[in-house]
Amino acid sequence: MTDELTIGQLAARSGVATSALRFYESRDLIESVRTPSGHRRYLRSVIRRVAFIVFAQRVGLTLDEVGEALKVLPRHRVPQAQDWAKLSGSWSRRIDARIAELERLKTGLTGCISCGCLSLERCQLSNPGDRNARYGPGPVYWGGLSRR
Repeated sequence: MTDELTIGQLAARSGVATSALRFYESRDLIESVRTPSGHRRYLRSVIRRVAFIVFAQRVGLTLDEVGEALKVLPRHRVPQAQDWAKLSGSWSRRIDARIAELERLKTGLTGCISCGCLSLERCQLSNPGDRNARYGPGPVYWGGLSRR
């Protein structure tokens, strides 16, 4: 078994499209070596980097933030648990905030469906505490014709 993967093999192993892998490489998030014929080859350790990128995006990090985070990881070896711990430790607040937002959305979902998001007086998703009532009724406000 070789330590290098083709882009197709990396895509199959990571579940990420080859176009996305090329994009990640263009952003310097992953790297490849080129064969004499110009084909990309990736070290197996790149699989974990790709998994990290996917996970970090799901947490809500931008690709710029992912790039900054990846700078602390070793490039040519599989990161160890302590390497990942350095990265993930600061994400708890971000994940908690995202969970709170999703809980708020879940709680307001039934009310939102019943009002059709046209009532800014009642909509807890887009208008918590009715803070936008002073701008006019929902349809006028949503249509970009608010009286701000």
